[in-house]
Amino acid sequence: MNTATTQIITVKAIVNAPIEKVWKSWSLPEHITKWNAASEDWHTPKAENDLRTGGKFSSRMEAKDGSWGFDFEGVYDNVEEFKLIEYSLGDRKVKVEFNDLGNSTEVIEAFDAEQENSVEMQQAGWQAILDNFKRYTESLEI
Repeated sequence: MNTATTQIITVKAIVNAPIEKVWKSWSLPEHITKWNAASEDWHTPKAENDLRTGGKFSSRMEAKDGSWGFDFEGVYDNVEEFKLIEYSLGDRKVKVEFNDLGNSTEVIEAFDAEQENSVEMQQAGWQAILDNFKRYTESLEI
């Protein structure tokens, strides 16, 4: 991550599920489309994911009323199964750590802040998505 010029934002959650379930929910497109939204009025109708070093991912995030949407895509720089995912969003970097706590998993995301929105807004949005991920994953019968 470029710490010299960019602020790093960190969000985290403890997911009450074993690491294998958390990893599967995080990485499979059929799950990503169920949890990848910051609020009830947004959704992710489409996701693609090639989770390997050098692989690419993309998801389409849209307002449910169709008023606005955007593509979220990047390239994986480093993937260590059940432990770490690092990826690039253009010139921004993201690091996601998965800490196996037995029957629960700590997920820590650290990312370079972008310049368009306030740090507080970015942190709140990414935390809301991570909280959705936690709720969805804990409800799964995988």
